Amino acid sequence: MQLSTPSRLALAAALVLASPLAAQKAQKVPAIDEATATATANAALEAAPVFDGHNDVPNQLRARVANQINAFDFEDTTHTGEAHPQGAVMQTDLARLRQGKVGAQFWSVYVPSNPDEAEAVQEVIEQIDVTKRLIARNPDGLRFVTTADQVERAIADGRIASLLGMEGGHSIGSSLAVLRQLHALGARYMTLTHNSNIPWADAATDNPKFDGLSPFGMDVVREMNRLGMLVDLSHVSEATMMDALDVAKAPVIFSHSGARAVTGHPRNVPDSVLERLPANGGVVMVVALPRFINEDLRQWGARRAAEEARLKALWLGQPTKVTEGLAAWGQANSEPKATIADMADHIDHIRKVAGVEHIGIGGDFDGMPSGPVGFEDVRGYPLLFAELAKRGYSQAELEMIASRNILRVMRAAEAYAASVAGEPPIETLISAPAAPQ
Repeated sequence: MQLSTPSRLALAAALVLASPLAAQKAQKVPAIDEATATATANAALEAAPVFDGHNDVPNQLRARVANQINAFDFEDTTHTGEAHPQGAVMQTDLARLRQGKVGAQFWSVYVPSNPDEAEAVQEVIEQIDVTKRLIARNPDGLRFVTTADQVERAIADGRIASLLGMEGGHSIGSSLAVLRQLHALGARYMTLTHNSNIPWADAATDNPKFDGLSPFGMDVVREMNRLGMLVDLSHVSEATMMDALDVAKAPVIFSHSGARAVTGHPRNVPDSVLERLPANGGVVMVVALPRFINEDLRQWGARRAAEEARLKALWLGQPTKVTEGLAAWGQANSEPKATIADMADHIDHIRKVAGVEHIGIGGDFDGMPSGPVGFEDVRGYPLLFAELAKRGYSQAELEMIASRNILRVMRAAEAYAASVAGEPPIETLISAPAAPQ
């Protein structure tokens, strides 16, 4: 049967509307007013307060007060700029966490990338110590927890559930025994690398050494799964992500990352990995760090770095000329600003590729100079969730992003650990011991 021209046009229109892309666009057509969006966001965060994947307060305590916190006021840190060389004020305190509707927090017990692994082990233990002491000093606001059930009980009791997340596998000194003991001290995730490669894994921002994980690195993932410790793939290379997903028996997390298809920073998660998340069950906890979420800002940074290199080559031995030239370049090339909408764009993309079940939030506060406009400190979460509500996210979806997804991941990791509780610890050594003389 040959269709008339009007019929053919109608059929073509119907096919377009039936396509997934058209369906997504159609979902965004109904406008949601500000008041409705704010009410939806507030209702979601009341039912499921934010469970944030990454906050660097412990590193601020090391850098600002050398971990001497007996007189440190964590209720209000807005005056901390007075003792900072650049006048930078901390982005986190109890008062602002409450305003931000934060119910649970992974505190990052981070130590810088360090080839001296023994020193790194000592420093991470010191960071665990100072974080536990901060929690103990603020019992009306914080509660130390290690399980998903404990998280929910703390929130129900009006406390911010406080967990420990290690950032960088150098912190275990290439020893599964150290890994086990740090887990025993309460660490519930470990980011496999920081910015540099380690003796068993490649980082996203370093030249490849292993093309992912070494055999020992794969056993690190297996032992973390056996313990119930979350494998965090923020900071690692794409090959390391793939290797970890090949080995993992429990869901992984990205504690503070964006989508590489939206912003091409190597710290972000490529679609090749996002497409594997549904099978693994993991979550990407979307970061707020401006250069990770705004492509214009990333490109501006690359141009600035190129100009600085040019000036240094042009004015060898004349640093004043370089400083003046870079200042002039900055005047002529204003720095783009990241916004809450940029964060929402990353969430939209992850939802499209992996699904809303695989999204969380990992702000990276106190680990960056500032968050995006409107999200400069931990008070900003309600504004982000209102932006998502305006884009058509339901209250149930917002609750999943806020905390229900990461709680599901924790429970899955705990369940896997319980299922293999009878298995012995993995005893792999990173290198064979020297033969006795």
